[in-house]
Amino acid sequence: MERVLLIGNGGREHAIAWAIKRSNVQNELYSLMGARNPGIAKLCKEFFIGDALNAATVAKFALSKRIDLAVVGPEAPLDAGVVDELLRNGVECASPTRSAARMETDKGFARELLGKYKVKGSPAFGVFTDLREASDFIDSFGKPVVVKPAGLTGGKGVKIVGEQLRDSNDAKEYAKEILAEGVGGIRKVVVEERLDGEEFSLQAFVDGRRVVGTPMVQDHKRAYANDQGMNTGGMGAYSDAGYILPFLKQDDYDEGISIMKASVEAFRKETGEDYKGFLYGGFIVTAEGVKLLEFNARLGDPEAMNTLSVIKSDFLNILERVVDGNLKDAGFYRKATVCKYLVPEGYPVSPKQNEPIEVDEKAIESSGAVLYYASVNQKDGRIYTGSSRTAGLVGIAENIEKAERIAESAIGFVKGKLFYRKDIGTRELIQKRMDHMKKLRGHL
Repeated sequence: MERVLLIGNGGREHAIAWAIKRSNVQNELYSLMGARNPGIAKLCKEFFIGDALNAATVAKFALSKRIDLAVVGPEAPLDAGVVDELLRNGVECASPTRSAARMETDKGFARELLGKYKVKGSPAFGVFTDLREASDFIDSFGKPVVVKPAGLTGGKGVKIVGEQLRDSNDAKEYAKEILAEGVGGIRKVVVEERLDGEEFSLQAFVDGRRVVGTPMVQDHKRAYANDQGMNTGGMGAYSDAGYILPFLKQDDYDEGISIMKASVEAFRKETGEDYKGFLYGGFIVTAEGVKLLEFNARLGDPEAMNTLSVIKSDFLNILERVVDGNLKDAGFYRKATVCKYLVPEGYPVSPKQNEPIEVDEKAIESSGAVLYYASVNQKDGRIYTGSSRTAGLVGIAENIEKAERIAESAIGFVKGKLFYRKDIGTRELIQKRMDHMKKLRGHL
């Protein structure tokens, strides 16, 4: 009997829990959550509400339950050294150490590592701790730039000239803010060239040497339809039947995997440490080829909900092989998925928290959709909104259009002060992506 500890309480973690419980490996699932996620709680033998960023607390709970294998969902506990403390106490982990998680938690480290080892796919960039140097770089670059904190910002820290920033003066002001306030927890700013193309997320399992990819997913960061509004942690995503999105190519996928493999090898050469766990690359396909936007040291949210909903291989066995350094290929059902996130009114700036929601789980199941609870808290028999996204609804079908209809049909079964992006996964949105890529590839 494998005793597994899951750390985290969002939609990604609900998807991880669901995948673990479908395993053929006999297991007992334990969870440490910051708030009670009813979906995860239902799947657990036992759960503990505590501070997932307190490494000693996590390790104490793991030892008290004689945990064999732990998996961390969100990025913040990785940066807090939770995996390192578990390993020191003899608990195996299918997640990266604090040092390895720098691939996400310090974007400057990741960019400079890939530059040093000449990993292809990096845009022109600069990493700065000095405002004058950052400003000189912006002035001399001569093209629109992207400015981002080096540290963690929950997917909301990136600002682009021509979108959130009006011009180079705005870019310099944002760089000043990052360095002065330590936005993201690090007084370091990354400035990159702005790229035009179509983005895709590529998640992978890594055992130190081998990188095994999962289907491409496209996430949608903007809060409102037609990619309007502020950046969010992700309002929803879709994947196609098979591994490739309809407007991209197998070569794009292969290039992404190649960059990830080279990056894992560069990390090992630089540090002497094997990278083990999840690695998720945010890529963009441009007229010049595939470029890496950034790495994440965990599964995506919502992308994990798309991917783990159609995983065919035994997920717990994959986690065990990640730890053992004996990873094999992973299989996925040939199905398309569409995830639509319901979020609190006011999200992402001032989400309405502690608002009750009503969920008809049986009706959602009857609709064919899969429900994943995210930033919620269950107390006194009721479910309340948290400070981030509330629940993801995933439709699964033979193509994206049908999967979108399934997800959409389930939306009305979650009631509360919530909103969502109706356009995610629609034929019109996919066609817009296809037209964009045709133009970029010079087919018009």
